[in-house]
Amino acid sequence: MRGGYARHMADESEAPKSDTDRLPRWVWKATLVFWLGFLATILFRYAYSRLSSLLVIGLVSLFLSLAIEPGVAKLARRGWRRGRATMLIILGIVVGALFFVVAIGTLVGTQAADLAQNSDRYVNRTVDFLNDNLNTDIDAQKVNDSIQDPDGPVQKFIRGQQGTAIKLSVTALGLLLQAFSILLFTFYMVADGPKLRRAICSRLKPDRQERVLATWELAIEKTGGYLYSRALLAAVSAIVHWIAFQSLGTAAPVALAVWVGLVSQFIPVIGTYIAGVLPVLITFIDSPVKALIVIIVIIAYQQLENFLVAPKITARTMEIHPAISFGSAIAGGALLGPVGAVLGLPVAAMAVALVGAAGERHELIANPLVESAERKPRPERALSAGARRRFRRGRGV
Repeated sequence: MRGGYARHMADESEAPKSDTDRLPRWVWKATLVFWLGFLATILFRYAYSRLSSLLVIGLVSLFLSLAIEPGVAKLARRGWRRGRATMLIILGIVVGALFFVVAIGTLVGTQAADLAQNSDRYVNRTVDFLNDNLNTDIDAQKVNDSIQDPDGPVQKFIRGQQGTAIKLSVTALGLLLQAFSILLFTFYMVADGPKLRRAICSRLKPDRQERVLATWELAIEKTGGYLYSRALLAAVSAIVHWIAFQSLGTAAPVALAVWVGLVSQFIPVIGTYIAGVLPVLITFIDSPVKALIVIIVIIAYQQLENFLVAPKITARTMEIHPAISFGSAIAGGALLGPVGAVLGLPVAAMAVALVGAAGERHELIANPLVESAERKPRPERALSAGARRRFRRGRGV
């Protein structure tokens, strides 16, 4: 009996399994796809961590190449070779940037040295201002003694920052290498721009060529409009702040005015507050009252610019909704840091222009919700007329 039962169990174990007992084939395929996707994700994250700096350099170089393309094209039409025209414009940018950095660096270094040498005088002036206006009872001599005390917090902080100078030097060297790489990439992108476009379009059908070239023209137009509007706003801001700083007798009013104009316009959202810190600190060293006036001037001009100056300039150069510009700056900053925050606005402008050029515009119906916002219909400026026609032909519109 036991032998028959054993033979029965052995026969069942040797019997072929039915189709219902086997795993479906899609399970093996899904497992393979899952692990391949997992490995590809790891490789992508590793490559991105290693090449993120190169990606940023490429994006900045592309932005600069689009920005200087109109100037190079204009010089090329006058008989200049594209290489020489590109080199001339890049040298102009480098010289202007160096002049700006040297001027601001000299100003900050001079004020820091003066503050270190005449700290007693500035402390006495500040303490007198606080005691007279805020009814405080601060002893200026005690403050000076605590600053000069070798074991005090101020001297400990100064000694602790000595190692920071070496780190800043290494960081500055890295930034110089990155700037050189950006300029080199920009030069080749612009100098060989027609050759690059021919290489791309030669592999596309004619309708796609029209679409690519129209998009390229749009990118050049919007990037140029962004820089043009920012440069105009920076110039207006620099002039207004120069008048204010000159009237107050602030040290180096021209350099401070240029600093406020450039930083406030080319750093979105928080640029005004970053730009205002330097003139306020330098003016505060001379007079706390003047520093308060500088704060009032900066805030007042920012409101004036937001409601009167900026709408008139951006309406003619780069029309984009404020919410979109604000969101694009935040998104760019979250993705690529400060560089992404600066590049987010022209990228958003190009995307809005592409969407506007792709569809048709219809006459608005009579409705209070529309009439309160639409004052006068403006002609579409997303693309030039020829570029808009080429873009729509490429889409089959």
